[in-house]
Amino acid sequence: MKISTKGRYGLTIMMELALKFGEGPTSLKSIAEKNGLSEHYLEQLIAPLRNAGLVKSIRGAYGGYILSREASAITAGDIIRVLEGPISPVDFTEEDDAAKRDLWLRIRDSIADVLDSTTLHDLINYKEESLADNYMFYI
Repeated sequence: MKISTKGRYGLTIMMELALKFGEGPTSLKSIAEKNGLSEHYLEQLIAPLRNAGLVKSIRGAYGGYILSREASAITAGDIIRVLEGPISPVDFTEEDDAAKRDLWLRIRDSIADVLDSTTLHDLINYKEESLADNYMFYI
């Protein structure tokens, strides 16, 4: 399964809104400029996110978008399913071999588990561990 630009850019939008949660609306123009993305493309992605109830739009001169609920209540799975559709590496319903069908189901379930257990709060607070912290060098 490959996540398209719809899913990746959708996560970017949602992470930016999560960073500004409680500070008022954020414009798509500011998100596009900050991340070097097409504002027009982001406009196409925000509509399904709004229709799914993940974001709210605020009209007016200082309008934009806000998360509909806290970042800890929205998962990566929520976003990816809205923009990409169901999570499935293959169409395993046509699979005759029970062993392969079971493999595809376990892969699908593993992907879903990771996406559904990762919130926007987790993503915006992610700290990359330095490789230097993981190794002990002796002289």
